[in-house]
Amino acid sequence: MSNGVLAPPVGADDHTQGPDDAPITLVEYGDYECPHCRRAHAVVKALQRTLGPSLRYVFRNFPLGEAHPHAERAAEAAESVGARGGHAAFWAMHDLLFAHQDALEDPDLLEYAAAAGVDPEEVAADLDSGAYAARVRTDFRSGVRSGVNGTPTFFVNGHRYDGDWTDPAGFAEDLRGLVHTRVRR
Repeated sequence: MSNGVLAPPVGADDHTQGPDDAPITLVEYGDYECPHCRRAHAVVKALQRTLGPSLRYVFRNFPLGEAHPHAERAAEAAESVGARGGHAAFWAMHDLLFAHQDALEDPDLLEYAAAAGVDPEEVAADLDSGAYAARVRTDFRSGVRSGVNGTPTFFVNGHRYDGDWTDPAGFAEDLRGLVHTRVRR
């Protein structure tokens, strides 16, 4: 049973944006087909602009297959693109998936992979073989261990955030306050 602590902590296998030594690490467990995650994507972009190098953002896959039948495949495609094209390609694919959340069939995923700079035939082969299914399951299991039961779920510096994430300015203020509170303890 989770006590609201991120398990495992952010590590080398995670997809991150921002400095490793940023005072704020924001981890999101998300689903590429979840409409709330699409809203959260825009909020995270605003936080990144507002907080700059004070924020390290981490995305972990938490596809809710029963509610979102394309989410697992989209997550596997993103992982394939990241493995084949590197850090920048993963984040380009991540943004494309949220921008085109209503079009996540395999031909769409392959089009986005090409737009992210990766050979779509290689991504198609990865999808057909399930090459990145285990990677997605690892993220999902870590979310379950951390107490995630819906998307998006956020963790700030390893602790679950249960505040209002829908207002970028308020969320940024909460993040700053949480960091200062924890530093003083």
